[in-house]
Amino acid sequence: MNLFEKIFNYQIISRLEDSGTFMVTSHERAWLNTMLGHPAADAAFTPDTLNKLRAILAQDGVMDASDHLIEKARSREKQVYHPLLRFLRRLITEKSGIRLSYVIKGGRIHPDQLGLPYKLEYSMVKREWYLLWFHLRHHMFMRTKLDKITGVTAEALQTVDTDSIHIEIKKALDARKGEAVLEVVRDYNRELSRILYALSSFEKDVAYDTENEIYRVRVVILGDETEYLLSKIRFLGKRVRVVEGNFLKRRMLESATKALARYGVSSVDEEKEGAI
Repeated sequence: MNLFEKIFNYQIISRLEDSGTFMVTSHERAWLNTMLGHPAADAAFTPDTLNKLRAILAQDGVMDASDHLIEKARSREKQVYHPLLRFLRRLITEKSGIRLSYVIKGGRIHPDQLGLPYKLEYSMVKREWYLLWFHLRHHMFMRTKLDKITGVTAEALQTVDTDSIHIEIKKALDARKGEAVLEVVRDYNRELSRILYALSSFEKDVAYDTENEIYRVRVVILGDETEYLLSKIRFLGKRVRVVEGNFLKRRMLESATKALARYGVSSVDEEKEGAI
């Protein structure tokens, strides 16, 4: 393992995080300083935060990409940032109520719906933001696309027990969650940072078996994230294998069987080849 692999070793990074230390390279500072000059930065940050970041990076240069990057024609992509994010995040932090109007199927609008916002969620599969909230009139847990919200305002909830509603929402979310355990093949331990980067959009926990020198990554997945996780596992190839999660095991077996069949190889032929 060379010097740079040691710098990005997971164990070192995790210890730095525990101590509240965050490593930032000069390239990252230059990139951030460049992005702060984009018009979208004014909407993404509060004025105080934006001024503070610009003051911290005042002595840093900006990234000159004119001679290195060429933007080619591409399909239209959805922006990760949404104008409602900052406003909704503040209401969630303050445990404030909301009164919102949103579009449903058929183009009809549900106006002035009273609820309690709980969490903002980003789907890596659909590349869309969702608001998780509790409908106070119907006593239902709701999941609404931010793009479908036509209007939202803060609403005082003086007679509502918000803490009990938060507990109810958490139970509903926990019921949607599943877990899978990926084991890093020992020959690829030094690529752990790359593997974790591929799984960066998932809630996860890493454990290290010192006796067998094996890393195991426990990944938390929601119902609609399973196929996205499968795509990441396929991308990582032989670096990882699924050791817990029967559904993922079956889907990976199906994918491998279909891939072999496409080239006229059966599982029996593969076993014979491996035995030679």
